[in-house]
Amino acid sequence: MQDIDRANNLVELFLKRADEKGDAPFLGSKKDGEWTTQSWREVADQVCLLAESLRHIGLGEGDRVTIVSENRPEWCIADLAIMAAGCISVPTYITNTERDHAHILDNSGARAVIVSTEKLLRPLVGAIGRTGLVDHVIGIEDLHRQQASSFEYHSWDDLIAGDAAAARASVEARLAGIKREDTACLIYTSGTGGAPRGVKQHHGSILCNVAGAAEILLNDFGLDNERFLSFLPLSHAYEHTGGQYLPISVGAEIFYSEGLEKLASNIEETSPTFMVVVPRLFEVLRTRIMKQVEKQGRVANFMMDSALKISENSKEGKKRLRDRPLDALVERTLRPKIRAKFGGRIKGMVSGGAPLNPDVGNFFDAMGLTMLQGYGQTEAGPVMSCNRPKVGLKMDTVGPPMRGVDIKIAEDGEILCRGELVMHGYWQNDAETARTIIDGWLHTGDIGHLDDKGRIVITDRKKDMIVNDKGDNVAPQKIEGMLTLQPEIAQAMVSGDKRPYVVGLVVPDAEWALEWARANDEKFDLKALQDLPAFKQAVRKAVDRTNEDLSVIEKVRKFEFADEAFSIENEEMTPSMKIRRHKIRDRYQERLDGMYRG
Repeated sequence: MQDIDRANNLVELFLKRADEKGDAPFLGSKKDGEWTTQSWREVADQVCLLAESLRHIGLGEGDRVTIVSENRPEWCIADLAIMAAGCISVPTYITNTERDHAHILDNSGARAVIVSTEKLLRPLVGAIGRTGLVDHVIGIEDLHRQQASSFEYHSWDDLIAGDAAAARASVEARLAGIKREDTACLIYTSGTGGAPRGVKQHHGSILCNVAGAAEILLNDFGLDNERFLSFLPLSHAYEHTGGQYLPISVGAEIFYSEGLEKLASNIEETSPTFMVVVPRLFEVLRTRIMKQVEKQGRVANFMMDSALKISENSKEGKKRLRDRPLDALVERTLRPKIRAKFGGRIKGMVSGGAPLNPDVGNFFDAMGLTMLQGYGQTEAGPVMSCNRPKVGLKMDTVGPPMRGVDIKIAEDGEILCRGELVMHGYWQNDAETARTIIDGWLHTGDIGHLDDKGRIVITDRKKDMIVNDKGDNVAPQKIEGMLTLQPEIAQAMVSGDKRPYVVGLVVPDAEWALEWARANDEKFDLKALQDLPAFKQAVRKAVDRTNEDLSVIEKVRKFEFADEAFSIENEEMTPSMKIRRHKIRDRYQERLDGMYRG
């Protein structure tokens, strides 16, 4: 992987891989019900042609170009072409409202937008009108051209036509002047604590990240015809680096999922070897698998319970001889069926973006699927550390720092990070940059420590930490993760800062609620069910089970139901499926306060 370390920029590395791989398949997507692929050579030609077209329409060095698109091959091509043109890529979420787009366009000063569909263009048009900054809109698909627009429309197909060899020569001449320290993209934070901030990720930041990650793949798994399934939004730093530039760096294929509803079938159809996913998805998949096995009868349930017990014994160092024949039986019967649901070729699944409940990680490990938990944030490229099999998988840690990453723990327990991966600051926000990077150390805002093998153990977010009225520190994410492992609870947020005890907001699991309604001869209406004392008492039992494994200061004393699920649409979840605490508190503050009265 020395060529990753030596690369001056991301496009240079991509073109090197494209030359090596030639006509081998690279980007895969589903069209008209069939999976089709584009080769490395075809993609390289389109990247260079689009880059030269961007220069031709008047974009220059350092100009910002926004991408608004679902995950698809054109996303990758656009991102690379923007950088190849000497411009700065500005990915944005497709769930953004007009206000969100206006903030990013205004903050970044974007001169052009690449948008995939008419539907995604609609909220953009208003934002463009409000900011008056965008000169060019490039439509991947055909767009309805509005009258009296303040910007020029361009067709994707028109911009990727021409002499590919001449375009390649021009791009290579330009790349000679683009260095590792130059800004590659502005990745906007997902706004868990307020307005998104533009993180200046330089080429070296992402290259440092992928070099460390590629080393783990090579040493712990070996590399041979790898395929990644891209599911998380590419506008999120985790997928941008781990789901796009990591596979590019190791010459792997990238297939694009059709979305959450079709993810399970897409996994079986594409047979990926690696997947980059957030914990919430693993929680959903674990629940789904457990329910499917439960319906298969006593033998299947015995096998699952046995697999979990054997895994637990192994992690505790209790390797018993009598477990061996049972483990062999599980390996022949249950585990192949579980692996088949993941396409049959899966080598590893990497969880990141939020803390993974150890029970979820242990479950997949017991089912014969290797799960690695990574840790990082957008400001660090974004990956700082990752679990790896050869160091020893311990699900309550996020592994040792990757190569090229220095980690130390401040006196107050905050995790600090230093290295080439650290951002060059927030775009147009020197004050926040100065508060976040001090003497070269990125202050992550996470609290944790290093275990005896140098693996990072995270206890919570510094700013999310609940400090009760007696001064005790309580980690909310731990409690929330435990609550949502109960079959009755889909989502939860706990609160209790400067209060005598912890309280919670709960979203009941819809499938469980339907079963409860049938068993209790009630009409299934989730909102109406929440008004029934018996229904609340049933959920209370789930909270009580969780409390059995919590300390006195962590126990959830009271809870109330939320009016609806936390979602991206109501702005109570980020696109990477983390809850937005400030938004939920704003909406439910009176309800939270009410649990401390009387």
